[in-house]
Amino acid sequence: MPATERSWGLGAAARHAAEHARSLARSELQLALSELKQKAAALGVGIGLALTAALLAAFVLAFLLAAGAAALTLVLPVWAALLAMAGVLLVLAGGLGIVAAVLLRKGANPVPEQALEEARLTAEALRGA
Repeated sequence: MPATERSWGLGAAARHAAEHARSLARSELQLALSELKQKAAALGVGIGLALTAALLAAFVLAFLLAAGAAALTLVLPVWAALLAMAGVLLVLAGGLGIVAAVLLRKGANPVPEQALEEARLTAEALRGA
């Protein structure tokens, strides 16, 4: 046996292996936590930037609507141009509301009917077999 190797008994070797396993598990846990922190930070920054972009898009929409109303003032009095723009927005909002109501009605009953039917058929087939 070379002089650089330590001669361990079975118990000492098992303790040493268990200690290394614990150390490895702690290192893996620290790595996982560090990775989760980095991903959470990136996600937070991404959400913040997305919200900022949405806010700026809302401002753009407001300016476009104001520009449309200003363009209408070339052919209508100011009050009529603003009233016409409000009417267009009201019709648009009503249409979107109707579409939303239809979609919500479709999803109002979240029972998986097809899956329940398949489960019933499977149960009947098992009882019949």
